[in-house]
Amino acid sequence: MIEERFSMAGRRAVVTGGGGGFGRAFCRILAEAGAEVVPVDIDLAAAEETASLVSDTGDRAWAIECDVADATAVEAMAERLEEAGPGVDVLINNAGNSPPSRRVADIPVQEWDDVIAVNLRSAFLCTRALIPMMLATESPSIVNIASVLGMRGFHPDVISQAGYAASKAGMIGLTLQTAADYGEFGLRANAVAPGWHLGTNLSKRAGNFATPEQEAQLQRTIHERIPLQRASTAEELAPLVLYLAGDASRFVSGAVMTHDGGWTAI
Repeated sequence: MIEERFSMAGRRAVVTGGGGGFGRAFCRILAEAGAEVVPVDIDLAAAEETASLVSDTGDRAWAIECDVADATAVEAMAERLEEAGPGVDVLINNAGNSPPSRRVADIPVQEWDDVIAVNLRSAFLCTRALIPMMLATESPSIVNIASVLGMRGFHPDVISQAGYAASKAGMIGLTLQTAADYGEFGLRANAVAPGWHLGTNLSKRAGNFATPEQEAQLQRTIHERIPLQRASTAEELAPLVLYLAGDASRFVSGAVMTHDGGWTAI
């Protein structure tokens, strides 16, 4: 039955950046499909709020506070998961940070380092730490949240975020090699590359222009370049993540799926 292919009953899903935005939407849909959901976030209160919101729809949900860019903190997170019971079936590497829009030569070194740490180093650390627990499960799946900015450049009048773009291109590379490394053990790794999505902290910070008029111009310009002529939402993206997390996609690995309204098609 179709419902069985998308069921996450009996599975544990860890979602980094689970305190809000994309992460909260992913937690919601995974819980609705029956998963035990563990939102992980540097903001414990936000992660606990997510757990509270989704606990009534899924098996159960509980939060972990963790700076996923810190190796020691990630090791402690993995230990907590191990203590709570064996196995992690799904890892959604979603934690991310978005810097202001500015050209390469104007990017402060510290800003570059921070973006790479939160967006890419965190995904490596969590993948590295949780793979041993994932290999103990029947059909483990890693879903990395990349971006269309990691697949192509854009005119700086639209947006220019070289650090963010580099981190998301790196996320795609990490995905491909993880899929190659662990396919023989049944572990799948895929990436989702969202385009312009509203209702997240990243979209609110992305332009960081001086005036509301400049921000409105960015929105208009982006919409004009998207064939579907609109932005999307976290709720529209979540079903794609559910598909990649579960058995409906059991022969899909090493894929990079855009969710951008056709933006990268032109």
